[in-house]
Amino acid sequence: MLGVARAATEQEIKSAYRKLALQFHPDRNPNNPAAEEKFKECSEAYAVLADVEKRSVYDRFGHAGLGGSAGAGFDATDLGDIFGDFFGLGEIFGGGTRRRSRTQRGADLREDINMEFEDAVFGTEAKVTVRRHETCEECRGSGAAPCKAPITCRSCNGRGQVRYQQGFFSIARTCPTCQGTGSVVTDPCAKCKGEGRVLRQRTVDAKVPAGVEDGTRIRFTGYGEGGMHGGPPGDLYVVLHVKEHPFFEREGNDLHCVIPVSFAQAALGAEISVPTLEGEHVLKVPEGTQSGTTLRIRGKGVPILNGHGKGDLFVEVRVQTPGKLNKRQRELLLELEGMTRVENRPQRRTLLGKVKDIFG
Repeated sequence: MLGVARAATEQEIKSAYRKLALQFHPDRNPNNPAAEEKFKECSEAYAVLADVEKRSVYDRFGHAGLGGSAGAGFDATDLGDIFGDFFGLGEIFGGGTRRRSRTQRGADLREDINMEFEDAVFGTEAKVTVRRHETCEECRGSGAAPCKAPITCRSCNGRGQVRYQQGFFSIARTCPTCQGTGSVVTDPCAKCKGEGRVLRQRTVDAKVPAGVEDGTRIRFTGYGEGGMHGGPPGDLYVVLHVKEHPFFEREGNDLHCVIPVSFAQAALGAEISVPTLEGEHVLKVPEGTQSGTTLRIRGKGVPILNGHGKGDLFVEVRVQTPGKLNKRQRELLLELEGMTRVENRPQRRTLLGKVKDIFG
C-alpha cells in the first residue's frame, strides 16, 4: 500500500506515507469516497509499519497475521510529528500536544525623544520616562495569592489541549479554560488581580552615542514590558528625532554650509573666520575664487558612529553683490570695470554644471 520495500527504514516509510496522505487527504479530495478509502488504507498501513511489534508480525505472517486489527487503535496524534506545520495538518491530526508555557516574554516598548543637533553630533545622556508592566513582587509573577499555587486545569487534565473525535479523526485544540497552559489560578493575587504584573512608571538613563542621526533607534535590552507569569521582559526602543541646525546641513558624516564673501575677498584672496561645531576656524580663500566654489575643511564634520575619525566640513563660497553704493564706491567700480571688461557672450554649460542642476 505504501510502495516501500520490505527492508525500508523508518524514515523511508514515513516519507512514503506523508506523500500518499497528502495526495488522498479528504480536504484535498472533497466528495471523493475512493480517495477517502485510499487515505484510510495508507493510514492503517502506516499504523502497522510504524509499530515495531505489528511490523514484526506482518513481516512473518502478512496481513492475515494481524487478525483484522491493522488499524485498531489508530490515533492520528503522531501525524503532527510527521507533517509538522506542513499545510497546517499538525493541528488537524492533533500534533503539537505539548503544553504552552505559562511564562511569556513581555512586549517591546517604544519611546521617542527630541534632541538638539549638537547633542546628536557629540553624544549626550537623556532621561526617558517609561510606563511599563513589571513582575508583581507579591506573587513573583505567578498570579496566585501567597501560599496558593495554580491548580491543574480540570477541562484538559493539565494537558493544555482538549480532544474531539470527528469520525475517523481525533482533533486536538487549545484548551479554552487554561489557554493551553494546563493550569488555572483559582485564588488570584490581590495586588495584580491574577495577572502577575503591575503597572509602574520608570525613568531610564539613555546614553546617546556621538554621531547618531535623525531616526536612529537605540535598543535597551530588558527595559520593556515585564513577561506574563514571571516571563522575561521585552526590550525598550528609543527613537531619536534630531532638530535642524540654523545653518549646517548634514549629509552622512559631512557638514555643509554657505559663507558669504565680498567681491574683493574673492578676487584678491583672503582669510576668513568660519564657524564650526567646535569653534571658529580660519579658512583661506584662494585668489580669484568664483562664487559657488566649495572649499573643504577636513575633520570638522560629524564623528563616525561607533567608529573612529570624523567627516569633513564643506564651505560653499558665495560672492555678495552690494545693493547700494556711495559715490566713491561707484567711481572705483567704474574704474575697475574699464580695466577688466568682460565680453558678455553666451557660453556652453559644462557637464558638471548640468549634473548639479539635475540633482540639486
